[in-house]
Amino acid sequence: MAVPSRRLSFFAVTALASALALTACVPSGNSGDKDTPSGDASGSTQSSTVRVVVHDSFQLSDEQNASFTEKTGYDLEIVTNGDGGALVNKLILTKDSPLGDVAYGVDNTFASRGLDENVFAPYTSTVEGEQGKSMRIAGDDTLTAVDYGDVCLNIDSDHFATVDLVEPLEKDGFFNPANAGLAVVTNPATSSPGLSFLLATISKYGEDGYLDYWKQLKDNGLKIVDGWEDAYYVDFTATGDGDRPVVLSYASSPAVTLTEDGSRTTTEALLDTCFRQVEYAGVLEGAKNPEGAQAFIDYLLSDEYQNTIPGAMYMYPVSDTATLPDDWAKFAPVPQSTNELDPALIAKNRDQWIKDWSAAIIG
Repeated sequence: MAVPSRRLSFFAVTALASALALTACVPSGNSGDKDTPSGDASGSTQSSTVRVVVHDSFQLSDEQNASFTEKTGYDLEIVTNGDGGALVNKLILTKDSPLGDVAYGVDNTFASRGLDENVFAPYTSTVEGEQGKSMRIAGDDTLTAVDYGDVCLNIDSDHFATVDLVEPLEKDGFFNPANAGLAVVTNPATSSPGLSFLLATISKYGEDGYLDYWKQLKDNGLKIVDGWEDAYYVDFTATGDGDRPVVLSYASSPAVTLTEDGSRTTTEALLDTCFRQVEYAGVLEGAKNPEGAQAFIDYLLSDEYQNTIPGAMYMYPVSDTATLPDDWAKFAPVPQSTNELDPALIAKNRDQWIKDWSAAIIG
């Protein structure tokens, strides 16, 4: 079972020239835009279609689509727009003529960019749970947390069960850079997991120390590839034919590297190396159908949808009452703590951090 492409999608933070390209995907059964009178004295109309702008890996089944329409009376039109970084860029570029009514897939590494540009309209869902509330961005009343996941290093447990390490695998709760030639990670300039791991190292070692850590990794044979798929399915010893028993992936990854009988997993996440990604939904400022957009956010928070997030998108649901699959509960525990950075700090320094890292590590 493969992790969806959202986890490995490439983005170019500065590629604004291509950001207006989009692909529209209308789920089966959608009836298209239909305007019905709203009762407004000005004669304006309210669309019965909710136009939902998402990243490429958003999943909504035909049954869920039909259920939303049955519960709310609104039809759905889904518009895909690349990965999370590309999505934010497009929302900003089109804010004066928004691409839709509601957006899903903006994460905490890019959210502040959209907030600074006033892309989203205020909305607080009445069905938002306590965990979701705790993941709101401080001072913001527009974005609603829908799901979250933890990017971290994973190890081939079976490999290390038969190998004697010269150095401990971890040092001070983080991966020990003294271990030569073991790890493969993804480039933060081309991979969203790579960016998350870069942020984890900045959180761990500070702005004055993170590049020194990376230089130690590089000097000891760190392999850097462009995308998660190559790292996980080519270079990682547990899932590919490579020679790297340490790979950058997700805390949930061990739930899919099970033995044939499902009794155990062959990999383990190093939970102290995790950086948390939170994905949000928000009503777009200037939406033609803000009420429908709000109804869609409420639906994303319902257990009918939240219960399907792990299997469909390999993220953890934010609902306090959602049920995790048995394999997740057993093999993909949520880290008790993660490496975190203030979204405002990320927004201010993200591009410079990537440039500095690229200059120091790639050259």
